[in-house]
Amino acid sequence: MKLFYGEISENTVIINTEEQQHIVKVLRMKSGEEIFVTDGKGNLAKGNLVFEGKKVHLEILEIKENLPNFSPQLHIAIAPTKNIDRIEFFVEKAVEMGISEITFLQTEKTERKNISIEKLTKQAISASKQSLRFHFPKVNELTKFSDFIKEVHPETTFVAHCNENLERIELKDIQTQENITFLIGPEGDFSDKEIQLLAEKGVKAVSLGNQRLRTETAGIFVAAWNYGLMG
Repeated sequence: MKLFYGEISENTVIINTEEQQHIVKVLRMKSGEEIFVTDGKGNLAKGNLVFEGKKVHLEILEIKENLPNFSPQLHIAIAPTKNIDRIEFFVEKAVEMGISEITFLQTEKTERKNISIEKLTKQAISASKQSLRFHFPKVNELTKFSDFIKEVHPETTFVAHCNENLERIELKDIQTQENITFLIGPEGDFSDKEIQLLAEKGVKAVSLGNQRLRTETAGIFVAAWNYGLMG
């Protein structure tokens, strides 16, 4: 399946401008070739390419609407790493494994203060197409820890921290739920104050094993765990 990104509404499909350029200049595809287009919202169009100068259109053969999304829906709130390449790697791999939402957390120990959401969103879209996803994940702006925890639902929210002196449950002991939110701390972990605030909210702490994992590795580990639950 050759999957591209675009807009789908009723009987109209508009291939994204950058995707059109990729089709013409990089892939050098030809008129009549079959492709698929998704809007990242669960809709999928099948058709043949039609070229008009530098513009690319789709001769629609079929449109499927409201295709099923992944379950459980996983939202990972993660502190961006100082080395942006590592957080980009996390985004790519977590998206391939079906994560539904990503929020970047500004914690007390977060070293990186700025991130390009536009660039990370493009990476998420690219990874979605690569893994043939028809529902693209939501990528949120850098959010203060204090603001994020105001909206959490403790019964479906968990935090992975490294404090071995505090009670932590095992991943296998988490009951399957439709929506799950996981908080992953920065290099240096969450502060004691932040861990206490989460505990007061009723958010359960989870152990990811005996090894100490890097921030992006912990995020990918949780995404892989959730991928296994999808069956």
